[in-house]
Amino acid sequence: MPARTYRHIFFDLDHTLWDFDSNAKSALNDLFLSFNLKERVTTDFEDFYNHYLHHNKILWNRFQKGFITAEELKWKRMWRTLLEYKIGDEKLARSLSASFMEVLPTKTAVFPHTMEILTYLQVKSYVLHLITNGFEQTQWKKIRNSGIDKYFTEVITSEASNSMKPEPQIFTYALQKSGAKLDESIMIGDNLEADIQGAMNAGMDNIFVNHTQAITELNPTFTVTHLNQLENIF
Repeated sequence: MPARTYRHIFFDLDHTLWDFDSNAKSALNDLFLSFNLKERVTTDFEDFYNHYLHHNKILWNRFQKGFITAEELKWKRMWRTLLEYKIGDEKLARSLSASFMEVLPTKTAVFPHTMEILTYLQVKSYVLHLITNGFEQTQWKKIRNSGIDKYFTEVITSEASNSMKPEPQIFTYALQKSGAKLDESIMIGDNLEADIQGAMNAGMDNIFVNHTQAITELNPTFTVTHLNQLENIF
């Protein structure tokens, strides 16, 4: 049993509950077909997708450090991917970006046991919230389309709070908005820097959802490898 009596549980969304990788790949595959990109890039989808992942990771890192804007992140990851195939078409990159942001949140894949564990926690009278670094409109569409919106009392986005995990400000904002006390709250997420170190920065207990068997020198309050293992904590 936990040392503290928790009442408020703050979840991360992407890569913790909502299967971002599966959904992004599916959305990009839809675009690859609808934009007839195979004729333009003369390669298969997997090659295109791997280049996209490479540039998306670099640009997300730059965005999180404040070097580029959200809008630059969205279209330049497409632009850089197209440049891998010597396609310098900014109009196409922007069209791909706009379509991707429309299609992505319609995808509904969540990690195994997501619905079961959220129902379990709700039945046990825990108050559930989300803290996410995503964009407000996009994240809400993901939440509603995947059917998990009914579980959460507050949804705190980096856009609405004007701060990002791991900054302590977003956790302070989340506590204020939810009316939760720090010593009765816990953060659950997959990202060691944003979720776990972020919660530590704010003095909040935390649970590392280690889907990928990552090795870390951090010392989370708890670690699980599957969401259903949360039943052993709560």
